[in-house]
Amino acid sequence: MIPIEYWLVFSSLLFCIGAYGVLTKRNAIVVLMCIEIMLNSANINLVMFSSYHSVLHIDAMDTDPSGQAFALFSIAIAAAEVAVGLAILLSVYRQYKTIEVDKINILRW
Repeated sequence: MIPIEYWLVFSSLLFCIGAYGVLTKRNAIVVLMCIEIMLNSANINLVMFSSYHSVLHIDAMDTDPSGQAFALFSIAIAAAEVAVGLAILLSVYRQYKTIEVDKINILRW
């Protein structure tokens, strides 16, 4: 079994890569993809802690699927978030012919 520290380092690296992309990129589609990377790192943590929690039990067959269930709900919410985000981006692009985050300021008002 892979130690928990490796999963934590991997998940934190993914989260940092996603946060760096959100803060530095101008293209809105790339920003949405970086947000998805951040959500996937949270899902890795959910599944990893659920697996780690089941290993701590005396009976190894007594698994705790709650982390996997939360990760599944998170994936479903992320899919809905991307669908709404892409719909907003399409409508903005049709009207203003750009999807650069710096140039889109119509949602502020």
